[in-house]
Amino acid sequence: MKRILLLCFLLPALVFSQIPAGYYDGTSSLTGYALKTKLHEIISSKNINWHYGDLTEFYNKTDLDKYYDHDASNTTILLDIYSEIPNGPDVYEYTVANVTGSANAEGQGWNREHMMPQSTFNSNYPMYSDLFYVIPTDARINQLRSNYPYGIAKTTTAPFYTFTNGSRISANGTPGSGYTGRVYEPIDEFKGDIARSLLYFAVRYEGKLGLFNYYNGTSAANDRSPLDGTEEKAFEDWYLAMLLQWHNQDAVSQREIDRNNEVYALQKNRNPFIDYPQWVNAIWNQTANSLEPEAPTNLSITQTSAYFVNLSWTPSPDADVIGYKIYQNDVLIAYTKDTSVSIDHLAPSTFYNFKVQAYDNSYYQSMYSNTVSAITLATDIYAKDLMITKYLEGSENNRAIEITNKTGHPVNLNKYRISTQFYNNTAGNYYFPDAYELEGLVQHNETFVVLNPYSNFSCITNDEARFVTAAPQLTFSGSQYLELRYASTTVDALGIKDMSNSSVLGDVSLYRLSSVTQPSNTFTLSEWEAFPADYCENLGVLATSDVGFYSENNWSVYPNPVVGNSLYVKGKQLENAQEISVFDLSGKLVQQESRPFKNKNSVNVQNLKPGVYILNIDHKSLKFIKK
Repeated sequence: MKRILLLCFLLPALVFSQIPAGYYDGTSSLTGYALKTKLHEIISSKNINWHYGDLTEFYNKTDLDKYYDHDASNTTILLDIYSEIPNGPDVYEYTVANVTGSANAEGQGWNREHMMPQSTFNSNYPMYSDLFYVIPTDARINQLRSNYPYGIAKTTTAPFYTFTNGSRISANGTPGSGYTGRVYEPIDEFKGDIARSLLYFAVRYEGKLGLFNYYNGTSAANDRSPLDGTEEKAFEDWYLAMLLQWHNQDAVSQREIDRNNEVYALQKNRNPFIDYPQWVNAIWNQTANSLEPEAPTNLSITQTSAYFVNLSWTPSPDADVIGYKIYQNDVLIAYTKDTSVSIDHLAPSTFYNFKVQAYDNSYYQSMYSNTVSAITLATDIYAKDLMITKYLEGSENNRAIEITNKTGHPVNLNKYRISTQFYNNTAGNYYFPDAYELEGLVQHNETFVVLNPYSNFSCITNDEARFVTAAPQLTFSGSQYLELRYASTTVDALGIKDMSNSSVLGDVSLYRLSSVTQPSNTFTLSEWEAFPADYCENLGVLATSDVGFYSENNWSVYPNPVVGNSLYVKGKQLENAQEISVFDLSGKLVQQESRPFKNKNSVNVQNLKPGVYILNIDHKSLKFIKK
């Protein structure tokens, strides 16, 4: 009945949004996919990921109907965009108490609907419980929608289902699509809302999109996933065109603005396309290019180890190049937006070939670079993979895991996940709920914490942890087996699979001994020092004793402590150093520079605060003090 709508394309976003000061810093000069990547960095940092079960009560904050059949004083009735009738009374309404698992007709209850079907990401966290596209809807419509994409209903055939507010499930009639299966078409009132939610998904999970389920070119007629496998464009052309159309024809409403602010209060990130709707077209309405970019050149190997190889190359000169694909033995194994990369999970004493290919914003690919070859070392001083270094199982919800990178190179976390095994009393068997996936990059000698948001530890807060989640993996009670995985391979483990471990993992803080230098897929209690429950010291802090210090080529630093702005380095072959990194003692990267000693022998430390730091020169470390 009541319809509140702001023409946000004509008004500055700050007039009606509660955007925190500085939230979108660094975006003003960007456009295209560079803007999308920057927004990804912003909205994926310092989130709180809640348990799927938490969402029910959260909807009393994020999804109350104060806009159509009810006024701002409504504290009970949910807004269901699948059944809402904007210009008249709704046929049925729900409160959070009406949640149900299934229904055989409309109006029997609501449940949680994933606008981006959970089959896309195998129901894994944090995607599984992201409030920006997991919403309350009528259970029957939700069930019938299944994992069909949104779309425009075909008009030459009768719909399979027409629902009480006019939304429908029909054969796909969206222009430009080869997909002939079913789609769900919402009413016009909410098409923009849905489009902006899905475009948020494409930004929030950039870096993982190619790992999700998407159309692989073999069965377009039956493919239900609208993703295309790219990290930047994200969606198939027909689907993206439809989302842009829906976004442009249905402006941001007051409901979306209010919901954006409420979700931010809970989840600590925002949907940028509600704050700045113009960014949708700035990112995806780019001028197509019909020319292949030039190939990258001078591909070289900058470091060879037992388990990884570092590559570097001269970039393609084309301005519209947005990334590089890396091939290992002619198999595509990684991509990057930089001009260097670490290729890991290699086998010792093994021969590998590598080559690189540039691609532009139209996804034209260059010729290959030159090919380089390497034989990995038989052994080295580094850990072969990430390690769980602390495990805290304390009172109430005090749960935390610390993970450390001692591999000698930066590690991309996008294929890593935490899995915890639970026991089903009814079925009488052990099972792994859907995993919690990590993301982003962790530097060598950097450590980070995965924390339960309901924790109340004395030494760490939600703001200080890198990952904060109430997913099942951070609700362990001490009787569960827990493991860190790379894809489906166990990297490191705590406890014994298919067995209760409460006497070992319950009410205890376990700290990995510094003498342990490798992860293990078999738990050994003697590798850990045990402390009482809720013990919490130096969590997320890399101890100085844990950092390996080397005088490779007789490198040394002076003056130490350094009082001025320059830290000098001396040693053999200094001019050949490829990269320096400076870390504080928490493991945080505070400074980085490529080819630092090409024309000088010093590091500018002017911007460093007084304290103790680690200078990493081509992954060899030296300690210094800034006065």
